[in-house]
Amino acid sequence: MEHLYAEDVKKFLPKRKRESHKGDYGKVLMLCGSTGFTGAAAFAAMGALRTGTGLVYLGVPQSIYAVEAVKLNEPVIFSLEEEYGMLCERSCEKIKQLLPRMDAVLFGCGSGIGAGTDAVLRFLLNEVHCPLVLDADGITLVSRHKDELRGRTSPTILTPHDGEFLRLSPESLPRQQQTEAMARDLGCVIVRKGHRSLITDGVRCFENQTGNPGMATGGSGDVLAGVIAGLLGQKIPPLDAAALGVWLHGSAGDLAAEKLGEYGMLPSDMVEELPRLLK
Repeated sequence: MEHLYAEDVKKFLPKRKRESHKGDYGKVLMLCGSTGFTGAAAFAAMGALRTGTGLVYLGVPQSIYAVEAVKLNEPVIFSLEEEYGMLCERSCEKIKQLLPRMDAVLFGCGSGIGAGTDAVLRFLLNEVHCPLVLDADGITLVSRHKDELRGRTSPTILTPHDGEFLRLSPESLPRQQQTEAMARDLGCVIVRKGHRSLITDGVRCFENQTGNPGMATGGSGDVLAGVIAGLLGQKIPPLDAAALGVWLHGSAGDLAAEKLGEYGMLPSDMVEELPRLLK
């Protein structure tokens, strides 16, 4: 079992050169949000940007575009075809045009579960040739398509909490053993969220020691997914990006708890603390 500490952070992060531009620090495509779940998309996008990502392209269903445009200034926000307030198969044509320019893709935060999002998920499994992060509804959807997931040749990172994990693997095994076995079976990096989150590719395994109960609030996981996607966009290897992302997310939560206490802290407070950890 491995652990990360504050002094390890600089080892993972790419150095910022004096002569550089936004394109040097990653282009990340996020396909998130649905009617009633606009916050998930916003938290994910800001998690990536506050972790140093150069450009975040946020694709959302057409009906929530205006909401996201009011919430956010920094991401490049664009609307996509939808059905019932969620992304649908018709949105894939526009997504496909963007994929060759991307360094990482995130899908699932607040996306909803339906025939349309299922079609988008299957499209991404087959068409994304850079690291792909699946969170929340993306994990529920991919549990139906594990053979296609196993067939991916590019890295995939799954970020399930325990309930979502059981949709992938109902086996009753010790937590670490079960998580490592699933990572090997699916050929993925798995971030199993919870107290002492586990991050593994089936060979190496990190146990996170940061974080607190104040982070158990809606939107916290969306921030984490965005942080991991942002680190992947900066060309950090998948297992390292996942482990570092979990450490940063938990440490930002600890800083927020120090300021505000565990009862009143919000995901937006964690986002605001991220830059302090990267100085």
